[in-house]
Amino acid sequence: MRLSIFVGCFAVVAVAVHFGLFPSGVGGSNFIWVILLALILSAPLSYVLLRKQRDEMSAQIVSRVDRTKARLDANRTREDHVTQ
Repeated sequence: MRLSIFVGCFAVVAVAVHFGLFPSGVGGSNFIWVILLALILSAPLSYVLLRKQRDEMSAQIVSRVDRTKARLDANRTREDHVTQ
């Protein structure tokens, strides 16, 4: 998703630079300038548009970490209980 947002911004910025809506780069740096403008525009868009997916992924990761911690604690207590 993030890549498609960047590609969309790149296309919009390239068209805008071509028609003079955004300033063009100096000399031969036009392509790099368009990439930088697309990155600057796509970053906040991705932050807002992909918030739901980011929150869902974070919840999945937290649950996996909690399960792993619980398993490690269970293994630790089982080992401690055997030696006592």
